Amino acid sequence: MNANMLSTLGAGFTDAALGSQAVFRSALQALSHPGRIVELSHDAQAPSQGHGASAALLLALLDPDCRLWLSPSLAGSDAAAWLRFHTGCVLVEAPAQAQFAWIGQGDARPPLDAFAQGSDAYPDQSATCVIDVMEVSAPAEGNAPRWTLRGPGIQDRNAIAVEGLAPAFAAQWSANHALFPRGVDVFLAAPRRIVGLPRTTRIEQEA
Repeated sequence: MNANMLSTLGAGFTDAALGSQAVFRSALQALSHPGRIVELSHDAQAPSQGHGASAALLLALLDPDCRLWLSPSLAGSDAAAWLRFHTGCVLVEAPAQAQFAWIGQGDARPPLDAFAQGSDAYPDQSATCVIDVMEVSAPAEGNAPRWTLRGPGIQDRNAIAVEGLAPAFAAQWSANHALFPRGVDVFLAAPRRIVGLPRTTRIEQEA
């Protein structure tokens, strides 16, 4: 990375420790309460490509020991250099090599089983995927497909609407859920909010 490129990269969190802790707490809240829409506030100067919520989330989660896969629009943008510079993460070319993945909105998304699934003995060795979507909202706010979510962390059921995600995701998620304790965990990210989908969550999609 040359000096000219470095000079054009946006800054990370103003206070690296406090910023990371705040975003990490938001991530834990999202995963602990699947389907809960969590507003993700941060002061990082996120890259021009990809959602700011996703960038801040990965900025808090990644470190030099982490392997990251980026979808094509992100891999060819300032997002790759920004995350490498601020976190020291290692970029990999194949989804199966990654501990974390970031899929940009509109990019072709590899099937969930293309990512590391972990094993029965080591389920923590699976991947965490951050997927940019157009919007996540309460069902009454729009006409996007409605999901009913059930599982640990949800009292009875939870409902959300997701806009900008291919219909095939729900079927892939059903197969992912069936692999428990193996399987990937997912964050869906709109520009300023996230929703956590741990592998323990069941999704029922309504038209």
